[in-house]
Amino acid sequence: MLLPLLLIPVLYLVMIRPQQKRQKQWQAMLGGIKAGDRVTTAGGIRGIILSIKDDVIVIRVAPDNIKLEVAKSAIASVTQEGLSGS
Repeated sequence: MLLPLLLIPVLYLVMIRPQQKRQKQWQAMLGGIKAGDRVTTAGGIRGIILSIKDDVIVIRVAPDNIKLEVAKSAIASVTQEGLSGS
């Protein structure tokens, strides 16, 4: 009878809390991106940020310097910040 009551805190600590921490880290990463950062999208496209609008980011993709417009939420990671010299 007490088992379900004991499982709720364990479930929170094991499943819900880590997901909330990852979500906060991702939101902080999106809030800190700027033009010139190297990013990887959720689809695996790597590029350099050219401009940022409200919810759209324009990235330049090598080797032909193609410009792509992607949703800000599609950014999976910042691979290298503060690119200098390129």
